[in-house]
Amino acid sequence: MNDQPAPTDSPRSNVAEFSVSEISFAVKRTIEDRFDRVRIRGEVSGWRGPHSSGHAYFTLKDEKARIDAVIWRGAFSKLSFLPEEGLEVIATGKLTTYPGSSKYQVVIDNIEPAGAGALMALLEERRRKLAAEGLFAEERKQLLPYMPRVIGVVTSPTGAVIRDIMHRINDRFPLHVIVWPVRVQGDTCGAEVANAIRGFNALDGSQGIARPDVLIVARGGGSLEDLWGFNEEAVVRAAAESMIPLVSAVGHETDWTLIDHAADVRAPTPTGAAEIAVPVRAELEANIAQLGARLKSGIGRLADRKRDALRAASRALPAPDGLLAMPRQSFDNLERRLAQGLGTNVTAKRSAYALAAGRLNPNRLAALADRDRRSLERFERDLPRALRRVADRKGEALKLRASRLTISGIDRQRRLGSDRLGDLSARLFRALDLRLTDARNTLDQKGRLLKTLSYESVLDRGFALVRDDKDQPVKRASGVKKGATLTIEFAGRERVGVVATEGSGSTPPKPKKKPPQQGDLF
Repeated sequence: MNDQPAPTDSPRSNVAEFSVSEISFAVKRTIEDRFDRVRIRGEVSGWRGPHSSGHAYFTLKDEKARIDAVIWRGAFSKLSFLPEEGLEVIATGKLTTYPGSSKYQVVIDNIEPAGAGALMALLEERRRKLAAEGLFAEERKQLLPYMPRVIGVVTSPTGAVIRDIMHRINDRFPLHVIVWPVRVQGDTCGAEVANAIRGFNALDGSQGIARPDVLIVARGGGSLEDLWGFNEEAVVRAAAESMIPLVSAVGHETDWTLIDHAADVRAPTPTGAAEIAVPVRAELEANIAQLGARLKSGIGRLADRKRDALRAASRALPAPDGLLAMPRQSFDNLERRLAQGLGTNVTAKRSAYALAAGRLNPNRLAALADRDRRSLERFERDLPRALRRVADRKGEALKLRASRLTISGIDRQRRLGSDRLGDLSARLFRALDLRLTDARNTLDQKGRLLKTLSYESVLDRGFALVRDDKDQPVKRASGVKKGATLTIEFAGRERVGVVATEGSGSTPPKPKKKPPQQGDLF
């Protein structure tokens, strides 16, 4: 091979000796010559879009191996299809090596889709299954507390994520943070994260560890394989079952995992999760200070208004001396009238007392007592006679009533009542017979009159009654139409059905010779 480096003779060995650069560039030329144009089918992994330089770096993989890929800026601008994370593609380009790191890669100049990758298909199937169970429903999501006291963080204790979260929390609102260390990548990542979420929810404060008010599940950016642990079903179910509000901050803003759908809030970055979880203490203090100043100013203005209103009301009130002038004058007037009234009252009482005392002399009292004594003696003398007269009157009345209550008198009263009752009964029966006779005669008269006025008596005299098909009497011939069905009623309620051969307004037909068995109806 012409491109092989020239061997260098060595006194110690017959094996050719090469420098590192010679080997690296020899390998590079060999690979580029052998695989100058290749088509590679694989799944896109680690896609972040174009770099600031315009080049795009990512990885193509399948179930057994992976290869680094690069699209230079010139080729990237000409692509008709842009790759996406997890998408299975067919890339066309050439293999080359990067001597600076002894790695080989494929330089792609064209790319086309070949179908969704295995991981993305599995992820989409799992997402649909969990969504059908309602784990991603909006009504399950909880509101975050405005001012939490304790925050629980589920992440790696040694990465930059926890330092960013702590730095942001200390800047905004320093509070107690509890870190549950887990692996954020690898086979055990999903189980550890799920156990950490359930462990925080199991805390009740009795173990000496405060129960968090908010949980943050955080991890830095990475490829789909690196973040796969946060797509596991156990992690999603633990996040959905969490009674503590949970913030998901896994990967960069463009990264989406299933825990983001189940979490109560998704943060674009771990730093953003810290900003969502706690308010800014300086802003709260400034707001409180502003509200306090406004309150103080408002109270001062209110006090000034009340003071001005009180002064205005006090100016409208009269002076104290003016208020007390009239009551004081009335009091003085009443005081003078009281003294005069007391003197007048004493004089009047003294006069009345003297008059009463003059009437109460011993001679007059003796005369009054003698008069009352004589009246009492007269009453004592007349009382027995009056009592005897009253007793005699009451005895005579009692004897009269007793004589009326003898047995013979009672029998006489009973016989008189019995005779009167019999007389009344006889008179009642006679009156009832007369009333019934009159009613019967009146009923017979009305029956005869009804029979006389009834149409049946008219039918008995040889007339007939014509009825229509509704059994209503036909009063005039003008109401009969040709072909109408009629019923003729004769005496004895006998009826014959006929059909009108001529209607109202038609010329009467010439009389025909009728059979001998049918008479003239009119």
